[in-house]
Amino acid sequence: MKIKLLDCTLRDGGYYNNWDFNEDLVTDYLSAIADSGTDYIELGLRRFSSDSFLGASAFTTHQYLDRLNLPAGPEYGVMIDAKTILSAVSDKFSHEAAVDTLFKDRKDEHISLVRVAAHFDELKDTPRMLHRLKEKGYKVGLNIMQSSLRSSDELSNATKEISRSNSVDVLYFADSLGSMDIRDVERVFEAIRKEWNGEIGFHSHNNMGQALENVNKAIEIGASWIDGTISGMGRGAGNAETEYLLANPYLQKDPSSTYKIFNLVSNHFAEMKKKCGWGPSLEYFYGAKFGIHPTYIQEMLSDSRYSEEDIISVIEHLQKEGGKKFSSDNMEGAKHFLRGEVKGTWSPKDIFQKNDVLILGGGNGIKKHKSAIEAFIKKNKPIVLALNTQSGISSEFISYRIASHPVRLLADLEAHLGLEQPLITPISMLPDALKEALKGKKIMDYGLSFDKAKFEFEEKWCTTPSSLVIAYALAAARAGEARHIFMAGFDGYPAGDDRNSEIQKIIHKYNETIEDSNLIAITPTRIKDLQSKSVYAL
Repeated sequence: MKIKLLDCTLRDGGYYNNWDFNEDLVTDYLSAIADSGTDYIELGLRRFSSDSFLGASAFTTHQYLDRLNLPAGPEYGVMIDAKTILSAVSDKFSHEAAVDTLFKDRKDEHISLVRVAAHFDELKDTPRMLHRLKEKGYKVGLNIMQSSLRSSDELSNATKEISRSNSVDVLYFADSLGSMDIRDVERVFEAIRKEWNGEIGFHSHNNMGQALENVNKAIEIGASWIDGTISGMGRGAGNAETEYLLANPYLQKDPSSTYKIFNLVSNHFAEMKKKCGWGPSLEYFYGAKFGIHPTYIQEMLSDSRYSEEDIISVIEHLQKEGGKKFSSDNMEGAKHFLRGEVKGTWSPKDIFQKNDVLILGGGNGIKKHKSAIEAFIKKNKPIVLALNTQSGISSEFISYRIASHPVRLLADLEAHLGLEQPLITPISMLPDALKEALKGKKIMDYGLSFDKAKFEFEEKWCTTPSSLVIAYALAAARAGEARHIFMAGFDGYPAGDDRNSEIQKIIHKYNETIEDSNLIAITPTRIKDLQSKSVYAL
């Protein structure tokens, strides 16, 4: 049986660089992979438009593929998330129409393979999209995500329904959480094979350092499609390395044809790996062991505010509260932890009404202008609101602290318990474990919900367009009818940093909501739409 090797670097690796691969890398990559004898190249995702900047491989449009020089040899494909189609379906827009919007007929495309990635609860809604892709002439793959979390009976029953559709050419099971060992591989494979006579593929992740071992087991028991990525670049700890798979005797590749791969790794991916930091680690290992979605770990490892102890604490918390699903949107990450009715028990008017408020961010502008900020506080006597555990000025000048994202709050828990200021947070909506941990701390309970499209300022709860704590702080100050809202330490980030865009959207939405915006930055800032004055002139 011929084992087909599919390289999905431009798709799975994109979780580390927003699918923004430079043109020289893509050119060298395509040439090297084609020469290596790899059977399929997955060029990226295909999706509808995005609210933020994503690179070409996030969309893999017809126009983009027209510009690529695709070498002869391998076949080319893309992946689409089932939710991309399902979220577009409405009374006036069918599954078929959504597929037709994204895909031309096979004869008019550069790709021949389309893989659909679906969570288990989405499988029942995939037959129409799979059938439409088959009608359009594509070879169709279906990837069952987080397959190891399902019982053998669940997998067999789902596979039986997939078999009836006659629209799938290769059925993949994916180790999405990176938690599988060879026994899990064998169990899932056997459950699928019970009701599926077609080809089976396996997509491994390396969170527990077992990706290659699991691939070998999958091949031994009958899998005929295997995924890899260059240097293992992929979500979380990454994948099985294509360069190692090419040397695997099961795949029967010519080692002499892979020299370009080694140059590719040396010239492009070695440095990128240092910068992005994928690969096995203790944090990924424990995350996989406890069934935590690897993107939680990836997000924390990329944020210098989280220590190793913080990350382990969050993993332990997620184990209890549930962390198997993650949305790439930070807002959804927070929404996942806020529970029950949107409510609070405290009104910001109690402290902010007819007062000026000074919000302290985390930028270097706080420390650089510390003396001037403290003089400003002494003279103008604003209510001083520090985001999270920010401590750039003397503690005596800080009136309250505010925190909204439960994962951030959990990581800062010990620090909060040691700080003297009362804490504003939506505690009545937090998980029980966090409520218990914060017992004894003076809490102002201001409720919180999320809607990307708007701010709402209610007396005891608010709606914000982002989970970033600055959005929550602005909503609380506005709901409290603050006279002016001064901001210090909102320096912004270097040009090109996506975090600028996120904060900018919050400020823009606030100004759009408030007819007479009362936001004033008093230290240097790169954030557009933010009125600026000098702390030295106030």
